[in-house]
Amino acid sequence: MVSAMPSRKEVLEVAGRDVTITNPDKVFFPRTGHTKLDLVRFYLAVANGALQGVAGRPMALKRFVNGAGGEFFFQKRAPASRPEWIETVELSFPSGRTAHEIVVRDAAQLAWIVNLGCIDLNPHPVRADDLDHPDELRVDLDPVPGVDWSQIRDVALVTKEVLNGFGLIGWPKTSGSRGFHVYCRIERRWTFPEVRRGALALAREVERQAPDLATSKWWKEERHGVFVDYNQNAKDRTVASAYSVRPTPDARVSAPLRWDEVPDCDPGAFTIDSVPERFATIGDPSEGIDESAGSLEPLLELSAEHEAAGLGDAPWPPHFAKQPGEPPRVQPSKRRGGSSRPTREGVVPPPAPGKTSGPTGRRRTTMPLIEIARAATEEEARAGLDRWRARHPDVWSYLTPADVLVDSLRGRHTTWTRIRLNLRNVPVAERPKQEALEVDYDPWEGIEPGPPG
Repeated sequence: MVSAMPSRKEVLEVAGRDVTITNPDKVFFPRTGHTKLDLVRFYLAVANGALQGVAGRPMALKRFVNGAGGEFFFQKRAPASRPEWIETVELSFPSGRTAHEIVVRDAAQLAWIVNLGCIDLNPHPVRADDLDHPDELRVDLDPVPGVDWSQIRDVALVTKEVLNGFGLIGWPKTSGSRGFHVYCRIERRWTFPEVRRGALALAREVERQAPDLATSKWWKEERHGVFVDYNQNAKDRTVASAYSVRPTPDARVSAPLRWDEVPDCDPGAFTIDSVPERFATIGDPSEGIDESAGSLEPLLELSAEHEAAGLGDAPWPPHFAKQPGEPPRVQPSKRRGGSSRPTREGVVPPPAPGKTSGPTGRRRTTMPLIEIARAATEEEARAGLDRWRARHPDVWSYLTPADVLVDSLRGRHTTWTRIRLNLRNVPVAERPKQEALEVDYDPWEGIEPGPPG
């Protein structure tokens, strides 16, 4: 009988502590060949900058135990087996549940969570000593599919000017993915709902100043250009922090920038290989962010002006309880008219061959939707979209970026990606029928249904 070889471990001395790295040679980025140990060493090389984004904040663990090419899952509760020097704090969530989450304060704790398979870092916008009052306003610029990077940069620059006009200092960084982030430190005086109100007012002002470039509309069917995602400021939402490596094939990094770098920046230039040298050469462009806390009052005054003018709240994320004053949490195309008798407009689009549910599940829609892919990752889903596009070049020529609907959906333990197309701009006679899915991933495969309640 051949016994299994014990897996290799490496012990690093970090901040006066011994941190064990398990399976250090495990490849986390197949295209570049970077290993788990390479990832840990990256974070240690930029530790001062990375800690500025996460220090003292509770953190949701986004774990890629099989590397960037595998599935991930969110773990809110700190592992039961952990060193005594790992700090935690108890959080409560909109669902009513609670969990003890990890709080990182030094490089040893940082290395320890990276060893768990945390490729990027996802802290909450609060400090552990005051969980009810955020000290960070987060502006997440999320482009609809097909928007050029130059337009995202333009919206970031508009955001800077809007923030300055309301007495706030914006600190820019690439997201490491498709979008862009601008963070603002704020005084710890306002609740989560108030900070979200300020973020919504900001998003609407950016849209007002750049209506052709940006949108504050929550529903994807209403969006164009770059969405200013105000809901990232709702409680329990986390965003990849500064110096986070992202699970992209080229191991991109969410890199802090100086504002004079933004007009010409290329997100592909900031990777696990290039950022440590940049950090060593120019330092951290976000140094000083903690000393720049401003007041949210001017944005809240703008919010009050919006409400007085009849522009009230906007939709919240789907897992939140219905909020006072929130508009109907239903897509505009699916809302019923004013008749007291319910109407049943639209149709339920047919499912792809072999599937039991279609692009809208069992819901009706007035939009001509087809489904292209259900995939474990967005990269796989977009590869399927590229194949569909190659087969239907004439149809593709009618589509706008807003017609490509990319949804991140939650499965049992992880998220998955669905891509649908809205054929509203395609002449009826030229609209293709629903075909077999280009990528057919089932996030529920192998999961046994629970016992009856």
